[in-house]
Amino acid sequence: MAGDLTPGQGQKGGWHSGRFAHTFAAIDLGTNNCRLLVARASVMGFDVIDAYSRPVRLGEGVALSGTLCGDAIDRTLEALDVCAAKIERHRVTRARHIATEACRRACNGEDFLGLVRARTGLCFEVIPPAEEARLALASCENLLDPEIPYGLLIDIGGGSTEVSWLRIGRDGRCGGPSIELIDMTSVPWGVVTLTESCVNGHPREQPVARARYDEMVTRIREDLRPFCARHGIGGAVRRGEVQMIGASGTVTTVSAHHLGLKRYNRSLVDGSRYVSYGAWRAETGVFVRNSGGELRRGRGREPSLR
Repeated sequence: MAGDLTPGQGQKGGWHSGRFAHTFAAIDLGTNNCRLLVARASVMGFDVIDAYSRPVRLGEGVALSGTLCGDAIDRTLEALDVCAAKIERHRVTRARHIATEACRRACNGEDFLGLVRARTGLCFEVIPPAEEARLALASCENLLDPEIPYGLLIDIGGGSTEVSWLRIGRDGRCGGPSIELIDMTSVPWGVVTLTESCVNGHPREQPVARARYDEMVTRIREDLRPFCARHGIGGAVRRGEVQMIGASGTVTTVSAHHLGLKRYNRSLVDGSRYVSYGAWRAETGVFVRNSGGELRRGRGREPSLR
C-alpha cells in the first residue's frame, strides 16, 4: 500500500535512500477530469513513468441537483479502477489523492469517496479552493519571470476557477523568483458549470452563438471584478507589470492548438508561452467560431493518456 516501505529499503543509501527510495503517485479528481501521475525522483526533480487521464465528468448535473449522479459515479469508478491498477503495478510507496469542487459541492460527495475507498483502496481528501491555488502555484512557480513584479495564476477547473494574485521578486540566494501569494479567489465557473448554465442542450455540431459566449465572459468578469478592484490589477496590467500563468487542461489545449500539434505532447506544451495577450485572444477566437464536433476533429486536443 502507499506509504509502506518495501523490504530492505530502509537499509540502502545513496540513490536508494530518502526520496529516491520511493515511487510517487498523485490523483487529481476534478469536476471534469480524473488524472493520475506516477513518478520517481531524479536529480532535477521527478521523472514521470506513467500517466492516465479520463474526462469522467463527475460533476455533471451537480450545480442543478446538488448530488453526484449514477452515470457520473460509474464513469469515475471505472477510471479509478484503472488508476488503482497502475499504482499497484508500479509498487507506489508514497501517494496523495485529492478531490475538488464536485465532491465539495455534492451532498453525497463523502459517501461517494467512501465507496471509492471500499472498491479500490484509494483514499481521497477533499481540499478547499485555497489549497487548490497553493498546489497550482507549486506546480508552475519555476515558469515565473522574476523581472516582472506581479503574476496572475489562473487554474480553470470543471466546477470552479481559482485566480491567484502574486508578488514576484528575485531570490538573492539562488537567483530564482521569490514568490508571495498576496490573495486568491475562487469563482463557481468551470468548463462543466458554464456549459450547464449557458449552453445546456446546445447541439455540439453547431458553434455557440457569440452572444452566448459573451454571456459566459460577463458572468466571470462580474464575479472577478471585486477581486481585481481590491488589488488594482487592471492598472498593473496596463503598466505592463503582470505576467499570466495558466494551469489547466483548458489552457494547455489552447496552447497545443497554437503550436499546431496534431497530437497532444506534454513536453512541448508545458511551459510554452504566448508573446502577447492579443495572440492569446486570436487563438481563443478559433475555439469560439467552431463547433464542438469541429474542435474534436481539430489539432492539439488533449487526448486520454494510457
